[in-house]
Amino acid sequence: MPTAAFSNLGCKVNQYETERMAESFEALGFTLTDFRQPADVYVINTCSVTADADRKSRQMARRAARQKDGAKVVLTGCFAQMALDTGEAVDGAALLVPNGDKMRTAAHVLAAFPELIQYTSSPANDQPAVFPESAPGGLISPESLVSRMGHRTRATLKIQDGCTYFCGFCSIPYTRNVMASRPFADVLTEARQMATVGTKEIVVTGVCVGAYGPSDGSGGEDLADVLVAVADIPSIERVRLSSVQPVEIPDKLIAAMATHPNIAPHLHLSLQSGDDTILKAMNRPYDTGFFAEIAGKLRGVMPRIGLTTDLIVGYPGETRELFENTLEFARKMQFARTHVFRYSPRQRTAAELLRDDVPYEEKERRHRELTAVCVATQEAFAAGDLGKTVDVLVEAKGAQEGWLSGYTGNYVRTQFAAPPHLRGRIVPVRLTEILPGGDAFGILED
Repeated sequence: MPTAAFSNLGCKVNQYETERMAESFEALGFTLTDFRQPADVYVINTCSVTADADRKSRQMARRAARQKDGAKVVLTGCFAQMALDTGEAVDGAALLVPNGDKMRTAAHVLAAFPELIQYTSSPANDQPAVFPESAPGGLISPESLVSRMGHRTRATLKIQDGCTYFCGFCSIPYTRNVMASRPFADVLTEARQMATVGTKEIVVTGVCVGAYGPSDGSGGEDLADVLVAVADIPSIERVRLSSVQPVEIPDKLIAAMATHPNIAPHLHLSLQSGDDTILKAMNRPYDTGFFAEIAGKLRGVMPRIGLTTDLIVGYPGETRELFENTLEFARKMQFARTHVFRYSPRQRTAAELLRDDVPYEEKERRHRELTAVCVATQEAFAAGDLGKTVDVLVEAKGAQEGWLSGYTGNYVRTQFAAPPHLRGRIVPVRLTEILPGGDAFGILED
């Protein structure tokens, strides 16, 4: 049997798609192997959110091509789509698969390299019973396989694709430009399949997941309906919502989160800047006043909700004074966790036409300053649960021998001494200490 290896770069949406692609290759008879090992086919699900993501995508393609003579290196995802659109030749890549047809990557591989067909379990290179049907936005049918998900206690469930916000810094609306919502029934079918293989936490995700709804194909239900219905599935102990736009938090969604015990009190609200001038330049659909209002509403009904975010430093036109506004707003918001990025120009975006006027050294300086502020707020947020007993989904080994780690509902990474057989379970832990960087340490309760 031929071997296939997969690597994922980027967001939770990509993570979900990579797992589904791997399942389709496995169903054809490919043996799945580690990406660092020799393989006949390497599939890289790429990202293009930053210049560094582009660099990593190119680097990974070259590295994979060197690992085995004659290996077929296949790229899909946002960087691959941008390369297709711009005509860029990617060194090492034998095939680029469009984002919209990502779920049929196996079919593309067998069509491009028919010599592989004789080694698979399918006699032809297009088998509808094996390859998921393409749908708008690269969504998939409810017949998607779930054989490999039993290895994950937390699984990602993609319910939506596409974005049309056209923020000044972002190329995603060009690489995922079809707005589509999976039918509600299909979402629940896959969530129930996840439950049958032992998944404890489902992360509901999408490129612009807050846009999920009737206008794009859900069938009538909205995002709040999805969260409640998935949380009500027996054996699913926790449902978490991934990154969502601040303008897509209706009262119905807030009420669902506040009243349903299985929905995690955690939201990732992408802020990007704490200065209104920069937010306007970025074409973000809100200002800091609106963001603070939404945060206040959420905290008003869920005082210990974990609000996490993204922030960009060094956007064109960001003076020192405007950056200071971001520092102050980050202190005010007291985020539970923050991803801080240095701005880098992206192809075809509005910001690409602007002068990148913040020197790299200054971007580095601002990155360090803002990161320090955000680490302090992360530590302060985690300290709010000191002395309390919280539920932790045990997912991995901890930092020291004999420790395990996992996340609370409000997204505090927690470490504690416990036997390894607890991995995959949600257990009560009393928090006793905040570790440097914002992790909590606790004692396993009986």
